Amino acid sequence: MSLHSASGSEFAAGKRGLRLAFVVDKFGNRFGGAESYGVELMRQLAQYYEITVIAREYDAHCDLRLPFLPITLSRHWPSWIRSFFFARAAAKLTRDGFDLVHSHMNGWCGDVEVVHVTPVRYQWRVRVRSWWKTLDSYLSPRVAMYLGLEKRRLEPRAGHRVVAVSGLIVEQLQQAYHKLYAGQTYPVIPPGVHVQAYYPQHPVRQKIRQNYGWEKQDIVCLLVARNPLRKGLHTVLQAMAMLAPHYKLLVVGGETSLYAQLEPELLKCQLVDRVSFQEATANVEPYYRAADIYVHPTLNDSFGMAPLEAMSFGLPVILSPTPWCGFAEYVEHEKTALLLSHPENAHELADYIRRFGEQPLLAQRLRENAMSQVASQHTWGVVAEAYDALYREILAEKLSA
Repeated sequence: MSLHSASGSEFAAGKRGLRLAFVVDKFGNRFGGAESYGVELMRQLAQYYEITVIAREYDAHCDLRLPFLPITLSRHWPSWIRSFFFARAAAKLTRDGFDLVHSHMNGWCGDVEVVHVTPVRYQWRVRVRSWWKTLDSYLSPRVAMYLGLEKRRLEPRAGHRVVAVSGLIVEQLQQAYHKLYAGQTYPVIPPGVHVQAYYPQHPVRQKIRQNYGWEKQDIVCLLVARNPLRKGLHTVLQAMAMLAPHYKLLVVGGETSLYAQLEPELLKCQLVDRVSFQEATANVEPYYRAADIYVHPTLNDSFGMAPLEAMSFGLPVILSPTPWCGFAEYVEHEKTALLLSHPENAHELADYIRRFGEQPLLAQRLRENAMSQVASQHTWGVVAEAYDALYREILAEKLSA
C-alpha cells in the first residue's frame, strides 16, 4: 500500500497556528518504538502546528519540549480500568480548545486514530484459540473493556480517520470489523526514520567496539527491542551457537534481569563471551553504528521500526516475513533484505548471517539498496507530509458537515 503524501510545498505552507492535541500513553524516546514514533512525528509537525501533548508521562530527558497536559491515574486500579479512565480523561481534555486531535490510544477523542498493534477484536474474535480461552474472553470484563474501547475508537464518523502503520494491520482490521463497519477504509502511514550517512570509520563505532572488547575481524549482530524475547532472541541465540566464535551478538533493550534469565542458555550454548547486553536507552545510534548486521526474527510486529532504523544507518538486515513482521511488505528478498521463511528457523538465520559475513559484496549491495529504496522513502518528513494531507482532508470534511 502506498503512503499518502502531500507535496513538499503544500506542507511547507502548512496550517501554522492550528491547535493539535497529541494523545499518547507516554511521550519520550526511551519508552519504545510507538512512543518514539510519536516524538519524531510531533517534532516535524511542531514546525507548523501548535501541539499539546496529553499523556500519563512525559520523559524529562526528551529533547522535544511541548506544552503538556498530564493524565494522572491511580495505580491501585487494574490496567483495563485505567484504560477507561484514561479515555474518559482524554475526551474531557480535548473537548474544547483544539482544531484536531491525533490519538495513539483506545478511546473516543481522536479525529485521527493511529493503530500500532494487532487489534483487540482480531486477537479475541478472529484468531483461532482453544475453546476455554474463547469462553473465558466472553466472560472477562477486561477483554470486554478493551473491545468496547476499540469499537468506539474505530466507529466511522464525519471528520474521522483510522490510520494503520502497515498493510498487515489493515488486513487485521478488515477481518475483525468487516461486519460491524462495512466499507471502512484505513489509510496506511508507516513510521519514519532519519537517514544517516554510512560511515564505517565513525569514531563512535570504534569506541563502542573497544568498550565491548570486540576485535577488528569480529562480525557483530545487533538486536534492539524493549522485549527481546518477543523479537526472536531465542532463535538468534540458537543461530549464534552454529556460527564461528568471531560472530558476536549485542542485545539492546529489555529488563535488567534479562541476562540472569538467559544465563543457563548462554552457558549451555557456550555463548557467555560472545553475547553482550545493553539496557534500554533513548539513544540507540551508537549501537547501530557499532554493528555489522541487524537481525530481527520477530514473532509479532505490526510494523517493526528497528529494522527500518537499522537500514537508515547502513546495516544489512535479516527479518521475519509477513504475517510476523509488517515491515516485511516493504522489502524485497535478496534485494533490500534477507527474509526468513519462518521466524524460528535458526538454521536459516545462521546461514544468512554467515552469508553476510563471508560475502561483503552481498552485504554492501543490500545495504545500498535498502538505504536508497526503502529508508529514503520512509523519512519523517515524508510521514509528516502524509499526516498534513490527512489533516487537511479532515478539516475540509468538518467544515462542509
